[in-house]
Amino acid sequence: MADLPDVWPEIAREPLADCRVFSVSRSLARSPRTGGEHAFFRIDADDWVNLVPVTPEGQVVMVRQYRHGSRDVTLEIPGGIVDPGESPAEAAARELLEETGYRAERVVRTGSVNPNPALFGNRVHSFAAFDVRWEREIRNESTEHTAVELLPLSDVDEALRAGRISSALVVAAFHWLRLHREGAP
Repeated sequence: MADLPDVWPEIAREPLADCRVFSVSRSLARSPRTGGEHAFFRIDADDWVNLVPVTPEGQVVMVRQYRHGSRDVTLEIPGGIVDPGESPAEAAARELLEETGYRAERVVRTGSVNPNPALFGNRVHSFAAFDVRWEREIRNESTEHTAVELLPLSDVDEALRAGRISSALVVAAFHWLRLHREGAP
C-alpha cells in the first residue's frame, strides 16, 4: 500500500475578502513530503443546514428560488446558515418555517458533509422532518424570494435523474434520508 498523505502544516494565513456570508483567505502551508511552501486559498463559512420536510401525505416541501451562481431558478429543499448560538437542528426548523411557512415538530439528523474539501472548511448538516404542516405565509426578506412546491416523495428519484433537482447538497440530503430510512448507522 502506498504511503498515505500527511497534513500540510499552515505557516501563515492572510485574510483577503469578507463577502458577508463567507470570507476568503490565503494560507501558506508546508509540504510534509518536500518541505516546499505553497499558497492555497480557502473559503471560510459558518456551518449550513438543509432539511427534507415531508407532509403527512408524503409530499416533500420544496423551494423554488433564483440562485445567482447558476443564474437559474432552482428546485431545492429549505436550508441556510446556522446562526451564532443556534444548534443545527434549530437552524433547520427555522429555515423550514421562514422559507416555506411549514412547521416541523421534530427534526431528525440524517448526516453531514463538507461541501467541497478543496475550498471549504465548514459542514452541511442534513435533517429530515416528517408530518410537517403548513402554518403561515412565507416571509421572504432581503434577497430571498422563494416559492413552495410540493413533490411526491415517490417522484424524487425521477426528479434527480431528470436534473430537475441539481444542487449537490440537496442530492446529498436525499441520499442521507434514504440511508436513514433504511436504518443505516
